[in-house]
Amino acid sequence: MSRATSIDLSVLDRAQRGLFKTLGLVPAAVLGVGARVTEVNSDGERLAPEMALVGLATARVPGKALTGPAPEIARRNLDATAVSLAQEFPPFAVEEDLTFDGPGGPVGATRYRAAEGVPKGLILFFHGGGFVVGSRASHDSAVRSLAIESGADVLSIDYRLAPEHRFPAAVDDCLAAWRFAVEQAPGWGIDPAWIVVAGDSAGGNLATVVASETRGEPVVPRFQLLIYPVTDMTGGTASRAEFADGHFLTRADLDYFTEHYLNSPADAADPKASPLLADDLRGLPPAYVVVAGFDPLRDEGIAYAEAMRSAGVPVTLERAGALIHGFLNMALISPDARAYLARMGAAVADALD
Repeated sequence: MSRATSIDLSVLDRAQRGLFKTLGLVPAAVLGVGARVTEVNSDGERLAPEMALVGLATARVPGKALTGPAPEIARRNLDATAVSLAQEFPPFAVEEDLTFDGPGGPVGATRYRAAEGVPKGLILFFHGGGFVVGSRASHDSAVRSLAIESGADVLSIDYRLAPEHRFPAAVDDCLAAWRFAVEQAPGWGIDPAWIVVAGDSAGGNLATVVASETRGEPVVPRFQLLIYPVTDMTGGTASRAEFADGHFLTRADLDYFTEHYLNSPADAADPKASPLLADDLRGLPPAYVVVAGFDPLRDEGIAYAEAMRSAGVPVTLERAGALIHGFLNMALISPDARAYLARMGAAVADALD
């Protein structure tokens, strides 16, 4: 059992988890009835009712917003909410906490293997959270799902967070994590050539930056799984305006994360912060890019997929039209989120076959 991913829930959080588990039992057919009256976006997609409830709770319930006046409080709140939303899984064959040397000191990681036997490969996973919040604990349920659905081991990384450690500290830690994974993979029974880089939101940004920065090295990532990634920190897309409020991730949150992560506005033009602004995307590994229909980051995820495709990179773009940012961690209450997680795992499995 991983100590690093174990969170003790308060009485209130345990009660909240009970409500989430009850919501998770609502049949998809009933949710479909609710979907007849939810919001429709400018592209004609209708918001899933459980996603509408998440957006409402985030806006109205104290402690459920992504950001707050103190990053350490926001981190605790997100971890507790994520654990309250975690699915339940059978025991894993391997679940071990590790550390390795990063440029700023020891970096924590947890390795998962769902079942006994030889894994298909390794997913090197970087969690989301705007470079400010999020952890191995907040994404424990999501990476377990990916391990089960893909048949691969997962190595989940706790890179340094801002504002204590600003750009490019997270990039540097994730590059160190890549080198650690390449070095350790043979001892885990995995060929280093079969490592996938993956992440959601800020973690998707870090995954593709690692893929870009390692081009030309003796070992490079086999595949990229980019889940609603941050790709352009200069902002300005239509989706950032359309979904500025009421859909979990808000414009205020994005401003907060950007201000806490970057040293100055000029950093936003650096391709290691905004990979969409890179001059050359040729030679990147094949990619599976997932965007959500009601997400302020939707358009930049689509733009990055199209930019890679134009550069000759094989790309699959998956559009989860009824969902919001963060749905990776909402599979307990959302049949659609569970379905998309299964498709992500299948895409990784196909890449490793």
